[in-house]
Amino acid sequence: MSGIAHDLSHRLADRAEAVCRHYLSNGRREGRYWLVGDIRNTPGRSLFVRLQASAKGPAGKWTDAATGEHGDLLDVIRGSRGLTDFADVANEARTFLNLRHPEPEPSTLRRRVVPAPAGHVEAARRLFAMSQPLAGTLAETYLRRRGITLLHGTGNLRFHPRCYYKPGDGPSETWPAMIAAVTDLTGRITGIHRTWLAPDGSDKAPVDAPRKAMGDLLGSTVRIGVPDSVMAAGEGIETMLSLRQVLPNMAMAPALSAAHLAAILFPPALRRLYIVRDNDPAGDAARDMLMERANAEGIEAICLSPTLGDFNEDLQRLGMDALRACVRLQLAPEDVLRFMSLPR
Repeated sequence: MSGIAHDLSHRLADRAEAVCRHYLSNGRREGRYWLVGDIRNTPGRSLFVRLQASAKGPAGKWTDAATGEHGDLLDVIRGSRGLTDFADVANEARTFLNLRHPEPEPSTLRRRVVPAPAGHVEAARRLFAMSQPLAGTLAETYLRRRGITLLHGTGNLRFHPRCYYKPGDGPSETWPAMIAAVTDLTGRITGIHRTWLAPDGSDKAPVDAPRKAMGDLLGSTVRIGVPDSVMAAGEGIETMLSLRQVLPNMAMAPALSAAHLAAILFPPALRRLYIVRDNDPAGDAARDMLMERANAEGIEAICLSPTLGDFNEDLQRLGMDALRACVRLQLAPEDVLRFMSLPR
């Protein structure tokens, strides 16, 4: 970084929140971070800007959990204003630094991210209401074929025998589907996730995109069990249900993607969060961002890593005993006794 760029970046970092309020106005502050969709100021929660210096790094640094991109506040100015030449970015930064920026009113801090269209949320709620409980259905067959047999407390998972699927350029089809309710911290359904299944429940349906979500997902998860001071959060439903095979009394929160995992909201009573990562770069980025957010809120964050690609792969290929041994080594000692099922 040149001397001019370093000086401007340092001065902007001293006013990181003002920069975010000015250039990323569709976001909001949450704890020590500013959350927005991307550096083009798209509404959302996948990009996190650090507002205060910490052991993790200086103020003004940001990471987009959806893409893995990262940078500083000069990049925010460049992206939000659509600038390409550094001279234009520097001039815009100097202009900003010479302006007066009053402190935000409390109402500004409470402003919510623009939600998904109401019709999408209502359609999600209607589809969930039309679905049936999991027990005895092809969705249960599908999960059992993947080694998942502990299905107590899974009321947010249901089954629809003829769920519409729209291929990219063809007529609509119907396939059986596992339907998952995505809920906020109050338990209100904000969206749903569909996993289309083969007619015999042996696997996912042979379609191009057998998993799709609809509604307002950001911050919400598919909640399995009731969280108290400890819970686990990860990406896939099958991954988290596999972990639950050896931690049957721990609340699980599948977030459905790496970007959504990085942006989950924390229950008020949460004091320890297990972050369940998938073995890929997106999983690493989500883990790092969520761990930093949790620590900033005073929540202890512990990463749980699979031996193979994810915990469902561990369960299917390595077996229950190997999965239990892998997870046990990574748990806080008091949680082994509290949550772990031991072999009989």
